Amino acid sequence: MCGRFTLNTSAKILAEFFKLSEIPDIKARYNIAPTQSVATVTVSPEKIERQFQFMRWGLIPSWAKDLKIGSKMINARSETVAEKPAFRSAIKHRRCLIIADGFYEWLPQGKHKQPYYFQTAQGAPFAFAGLWENWQSPEGESIVSCTIITTAANETVQPVHDRMPVILPDSAWEKWLDPANSAQQVLPLLKPYAAAAMTAKAVSAIVNSPTRDSPECIQAIE
Repeated sequence: MCGRFTLNTSAKILAEFFKLSEIPDIKARYNIAPTQSVATVTVSPEKIERQFQFMRWGLIPSWAKDLKIGSKMINARSETVAEKPAFRSAIKHRRCLIIADGFYEWLPQGKHKQPYYFQTAQGAPFAFAGLWENWQSPEGESIVSCTIITTAANETVQPVHDRMPVILPDSAWEKWLDPANSAQQVLPLLKPYAAAAMTAKAVSAIVNSPTRDSPECIQAIE
């Protein structure tokens, strides 16, 4: 699964990297947790330009009675995403890029779990494959939420966890975002990222607390 990630790349670099028309108003994050706001990219209905938007992490299906279900929908498995009631409409019509520059997984060690931090080899920002929904509460409040799609772990992540988030190469972004493409056309994109293009390092257990959000979270430990 993917339960925490980071985004501390400068807004200017993100705008250039994702070809956004404006520089987003965003601050560095070192420990993004479920139910918090995450940075995403979608396309306008006319497919003219990419749009930056903050969404709540944890997809709330349109048929949900309240938003609590979102905390259980932070991830969607690539193998079943087209079949599950919570995701099968979104995979057809509401796909997004979730912007990150690293993510965490935990390795059980006796009674404790050691956190590891994963990045691309260049340390550059990247995009998780995401889905989104616009949920209306009984009181009329509108909440846009999203989920990160996961797949089998590659050789870099596998020693720590058997799953990893789907990282889409930039060559796949246009195809993934285009709502004209069917679910069957984009499902082949949901595969493990190249292991040789990733790095891993053990980091401090301070990241275990979602209240800790500082550069110390990503510092390597011996």
